[in-house]
Amino acid sequence: MTVNDKVNSLRSIMKAEGIDALIIPSSDPHQSEYVAAHWQERTWISGFTGSAGTVVITEDHAGLWTDSRYFLQAEMELDGSEFVLHKMFNQFAAPYVDFLSENLHKGQVVAINGLMFAKSSVDGIKNTLEPLGINVEHRHDLISQVWADRPSLSLAPVHVHDASFAGKTVEEKLSDIRQKITESRANHHFISALDDLAWTFNIRGNDVDYNPVVIAYAIVSNVDAHLFVDTRKLNQEVNSYFEQNKITVHGYDEIIPYLNNLSEKETIIVDPNICSQTVYEAINAQIKHDASIPKLLKAVKNPTEIAHIRNAMKKDGAAIANTFYWLENSLSDQSNIDECAVAHKLAENRSKQEYYHGESFGAIIGYKGNGAIIHYHPEPDTCKKIEADGILLVDSGGQYSDGTTDITRTLALSEPTSEQKKHYTLILKGMIALSRAVFPEGTTGVQLDTLARQFLWSAGLNYGHGTGHGVGFFLNVHEPPQGFAPAHSERGRTVHVEGMLSSNEPGYYLEGQYGMRIENLIVVNKFKDSGFLSFETLTLYPFDKTLLDHSRLTVEEKNWINDYHQKVWNDVSPLLSSEIKTWFKEKCDPVD
Repeated sequence: MTVNDKVNSLRSIMKAEGIDALIIPSSDPHQSEYVAAHWQERTWISGFTGSAGTVVITEDHAGLWTDSRYFLQAEMELDGSEFVLHKMFNQFAAPYVDFLSENLHKGQVVAINGLMFAKSSVDGIKNTLEPLGINVEHRHDLISQVWADRPSLSLAPVHVHDASFAGKTVEEKLSDIRQKITESRANHHFISALDDLAWTFNIRGNDVDYNPVVIAYAIVSNVDAHLFVDTRKLNQEVNSYFEQNKITVHGYDEIIPYLNNLSEKETIIVDPNICSQTVYEAINAQIKHDASIPKLLKAVKNPTEIAHIRNAMKKDGAAIANTFYWLENSLSDQSNIDECAVAHKLAENRSKQEYYHGESFGAIIGYKGNGAIIHYHPEPDTCKKIEADGILLVDSGGQYSDGTTDITRTLALSEPTSEQKKHYTLILKGMIALSRAVFPEGTTGVQLDTLARQFLWSAGLNYGHGTGHGVGFFLNVHEPPQGFAPAHSERGRTVHVEGMLSSNEPGYYLEGQYGMRIENLIVVNKFKDSGFLSFETLTLYPFDKTLLDHSRLTVEEKNWINDYHQKVWNDVSPLLSSEIKTWFKEKCDPVD
């Protein structure tokens, strides 16, 4: 079926059921960013593969709403279908609801699948449309009626993530959660987010591409803990682990009946931004709205985790050095290298490192104009051949038992222009400013975000994405709640505290020509026990010195670069062969 065939089939069902509009989100029943193939409904119906976007289908319109990170990608992927791209300039808004309010009239019906929408999202949709007399029905699963070859859910085995990596046992984590439950005068806490659940029980899986999570639900109570998972994925060792830690295992589909049977006299903490509408309605107990407890706990990395992350960065830096050395030599030999080849080589070199499990996301390898597509991912049939000319953006990461990595470097493959040097240097100055920040306790992400943008802003330039996101520990590479972003986002509103690990990744994108981004991971440390905090840079790979405009750098910035490059050399060079070590030394040499 073509995209238009799918839309027409869906419209036939909508007409038969008296539905005037259907909203299809990017999420799954756990409100994940990266979604298992079984739940990729928006991708299936539209052909748009970006991780963020919402589809609305009416009798005479098919629209996709997505933000500036995906404008170019969406234009390419929607081409040839009847889908219309609606550009969102605030990625945290819901303009598709405004579209419906302006294009439907009283008495018409908007349908959604309540299993795929968070409780808070459904409330927001209803609060806008129902006062206009537009009915919102949230018990429709229309996609299943037209998606005949829908993939099954994963049966990948569950495995235990050893406490020697995690830094805390499951018993300790459950105790921390129960303390928060008691403080809230509740009896239970419902856990829906897959990374929250994996962290809580020290388990990992392979149910979602790039994210080592297990599809499951959990309820942690004052006296017990319950995990709802497809039991076919559990071997004897894992079952024994759950039994030893007094975790009762139920089938994945038993969550609704279990919630139905909770006591009306008891209270359960539920995060309405994560819990789906369908699951929310099944809860029989008194509901207390609050943020997910493990989300807040896991955002603060413990000393064991941070020590492991430092080691993972050394390995990751070595893998990147091996890849870039190969790339540079291949281009000089005029070998036939394309964007996909670079992505494969990065994964190959990471796979040789200890404790490696896979990529933390699909590598973004953007040559020339493709680099301006912020979340571009090369595909074999369409990726560009790379030549010894222009700018290459490389954003990639790995999943290791001892940490998750995410790094971006921009490379000049030929002598850069003065404009390219200007853009790169302004980006780097912003990244250094955020890296060097000393800030009082209580500072939020939006306050810090400005530090990274200031030099681009002074030149009338900007980038259309957040400056950084939280990063998991052998978990999701995008981990809420913290980061550096505008105030209307959770990342912007969240206070940074000691132990939080985030990316620092300003950029600049010139459509059709090149994209530039520089990204390191940074962790919050105390600053001299003074009530202030600072950042420690953990990522280990040098910057491209050929792209620097030295006249735009201060002495302090040059010293910071030189100190950083020396640390990179000290930590990464012992892991390199003698041949690559000689090449790498020049990359780490000081700037003038």
